[in-house]
Amino acid sequence: RNHHTTTTSIASSVPPSVMNLNPTPNYSSNGGARLTFSSAPPSPSSEVIFIGRKSSLTVDNLLSKLPNDNDGSSLSSSPILLGAMLSSIQDAGKASTFLPSQTKVTAVILPSAEKITRNNHLFSPHTISESLEGLHSSALEKSIHICVMDEQIEEFVGCTAVAIARSLPLYHSKSSKKKNDDDVNSTDPKNVGVTVTFHNSTGQIIETESPYEAANAVANNVRLSAKLGDMPPAELNPDTYSAECQSIAEELKASGANVTFMEVKGEELRTGGYGGIYGVGMAARCPPRMIVMSYTPPQNSDSSSTTQQQQQQKQHVVLCGKGVIYDTGGLALKPKTGMCGMKHDMGGSAGVLCGFRAAVQLNVSHKVTLVLAIVENAIGPESLRNDDILTMKSGRTVEINNTDAEGRLILADCVSYASTSLGDVDVILDMATLTGAVSITTGKKHAGILAKTQSMEERVFKAGLKSGDLVYPMLYAPELLKSEFASKVADMKNSVKDRGNAQASCAGHFIESHIDEDYKGDWVHVDMAGPDSKNERATGYGVALVLGLLDAPGFC
Repeated sequence: RNHHTTTTSIASSVPPSVMNLNPTPNYSSNGGARLTFSSAPPSPSSEVIFIGRKSSLTVDNLLSKLPNDNDGSSLSSSPILLGAMLSSIQDAGKASTFLPSQTKVTAVILPSAEKITRNNHLFSPHTISESLEGLHSSALEKSIHICVMDEQIEEFVGCTAVAIARSLPLYHSKSSKKKNDDDVNSTDPKNVGVTVTFHNSTGQIIETESPYEAANAVANNVRLSAKLGDMPPAELNPDTYSAECQSIAEELKASGANVTFMEVKGEELRTGGYGGIYGVGMAARCPPRMIVMSYTPPQNSDSSSTTQQQQQQKQHVVLCGKGVIYDTGGLALKPKTGMCGMKHDMGGSAGVLCGFRAAVQLNVSHKVTLVLAIVENAIGPESLRNDDILTMKSGRTVEINNTDAEGRLILADCVSYASTSLGDVDVILDMATLTGAVSITTGKKHAGILAKTQSMEERVFKAGLKSGDLVYPMLYAPELLKSEFASKVADMKNSVKDRGNAQASCAGHFIESHIDEDYKGDWVHVDMAGPDSKNERATGYGVALVLGLLDAPGFC
């Protein structure tokens, strides 16, 4: 097939070959509320939000961070109001009050450490996000100061930034009416938005810049990842998504980073043997593609400047992402209720893409390669059919018995490429919204992980606890589960025979079976279909997990 496409940037118009149902989409990454992490608090603030555990949120600590009236009239009554507000919260919760100065004060008290079990982050990032729901609309009009206080705050910078970022989504296409002059907020436009400061348990501000740099990097990328997930497929298609990837690569190169970009698309995939990616995406108007970006840290170019131990600690980590920008199910068509929200089926690719971007911005010491499979699982005369047989990049053949089990097909080509074409690779991680079954297996706040070795399983589990992008191990037993894919006419089928037999693990093992037999490195599969979205919004899950795996600043 001959695909005639126009490469463009998300920041510009959609290619003319694609009907865009939204004539004025909000593409700008800065279209949402401002979010800044800084040691310099805004002045003045219309609202101050305090977040921390009970031991840190004392009346004195709160009072020391609040603005006073010029005549000091609020000093006498404020302690009483703040004390009553804090007393209204028992063990954990949220309460608000207004001071005589008309400043709104909110306290979010997090559960104490003894209330947190071993499979949750000690600082309860999910509680933070849930407590800040609705913050976005206020942050578009007012100056809001968030003070985060804890004795371990420098350990919790990363997860806190992620939690706050998730409450401030960037994408929207709602119509809006221009306000009358009488309705215009008096706040200085430069101060409108959210500013976050970090404090220890006595209220003293953390002035070191490195925690704020890490927080800004991860927050910006979590918001970008979520924005990409929230964009409808008429706006984010394989062409515009590719343009965004190219834009990110150019941005990183312009900053001085050693980053490369390569793309294989359309007929090049077929002739190159990428049967999974080409087969799934060949019916769409925009051609499928595989994008490869690499980052080499400066330290790697001069091994004499590092110790032998440091050299051993550096790894080549490959991040593979499922980028199904819309999943109709193909000819195995999804029902109407099951298809809504399938714009989020590219969440794995967005997570590793923006995790890669943040890792480069934070100058991680590992070499990192990004491999994205970007397709639309569409319906048309050239759609993949049940009973078709694909020859994959690995050389293995797959009989299709469910065109709606497409994510594993495109990721199989990615991991095959990663294990054969990128030189010495230490870790391959693939991330995907792969199965609905994983939510039954590990819930909606934890991704399921399937790891080749126990040491890799433990490493990723710890990365989840550090970052707040929580994970939990799934059954690893390929020798017990591979029979689920048995085929009479090909090497395997793409969907299981018994959906009640560790289905989420089986899907991961399908991907693993396409890794080259001579590959000696480690592998882990992350099925993040549960935490990828919440309340019809993408969460930006995966960015922080990648940073935790790579020991990035703020996640060590």
